[in-house]
Amino acid sequence: MGVATKGPGVRIARLVLAAGLALNLGACFRPLYGPTASGESMQGLLSAIQVDDVNMAQDQERLGHYLRSELIFDLDGSGQPAVPKRYRLKMQGSEQVQTPIVSSTTARAEAGTIVGTVKFSLESLDGRRILTEGIATGTATYDRSIQRFASLRAARDAEIRLAKLLAEQIKTRIASVLAVKPNL
Repeated sequence: MGVATKGPGVRIARLVLAAGLALNLGACFRPLYGPTASGESMQGLLSAIQVDDVNMAQDQERLGHYLRSELIFDLDGSGQPAVPKRYRLKMQGSEQVQTPIVSSTTARAEAGTIVGTVKFSLESLDGRRILTEGIATGTATYDRSIQRFASLRAARDAEIRLAKLLAEQIKTRIASVLAVKPNL
């Protein structure tokens, strides 16, 4: 018995099968910031979110302020007339500073890492329904110096970077929920 060779009919059948699978799967994907399932624009839905103040521990309010400002700009920084609010974003956060590298000669921390955690929930404006909730986490590192004000400025810049990172995580998670179920 000889080895059977694949004829042109088998190759064509495989090509047709692959094309059919690609077309079926192609309809499963939708751009995140494109039109939603209801046809409403994602920017319109995001701008309908009221961002409440972030509840932070005492002496950590600066990160909460930066986070709220970033979210307000990311969700409705369009400069368009105000859209009536339909949703409310509530957040509670915390930050922790870690100093993993300590100089053996000076016994001072040479770098710092700010770890931020924010628990968020997107609710209807009246507070009766929770559309989604989750936890966003992130880190930002900075170099510490023997100059006090340089270290303070570097820590503040790290807080701003961390707020941008957390805001992007929250915005993406909210957009993914609103893209599928905008009428909740």
